[in-house]
This record gives sequence, C-alpha cells and structure tokens, in this order.
Amino acid sequence: MPDPVPRRELIRRFRNLGFDGPLPGGRHAFMKKGELKVRIPNPHQRDIGSPLLAEILRQAGINARAWRKAA
Repeated sequence: MPDPVPRRELIRRFRNLGFDGPLPGGRHAFMKKGELKVRIPNPHQRDIGSPLLAEILRQAGINARAWRKAA
C-alpha cells in the first residue's frame, strides 16, 4: 500500500504520469488523461491517506512501480 501523500504531491505525480489538471468538477476536482477521469480529493490541509490513495491509483490504472517512478 502506498504511503500517504499531500494533495500537491499527488497532483505533481499524476502530471508526471501524463494527466492534465486538476480541472474543476462537481464536488471534487479531477485529473484527465485521454478519456480517463480521476477525482482528486481535497483533504483540507491533511495528507491523502493510504487506503484512499490506493483506490485512486486503482481507478487510474497506476501500479506501485509506476507510482514510485513518477516521484
């Protein structure tokens, strides 16, 4: 399971992986790569926890190796 990360770090790594954004959405911003959209939570000054980060990465189709490489 990945370590918790600040929202800024999540956005930076997603950009390194080819995603655009964050773009405004309904309740949450999202990042986009082609037709794939992934919601980005707004944790209000807290890190994004491991379970939520793992779910975001699963939805985006990003494996642990690609996540570490994007750092």
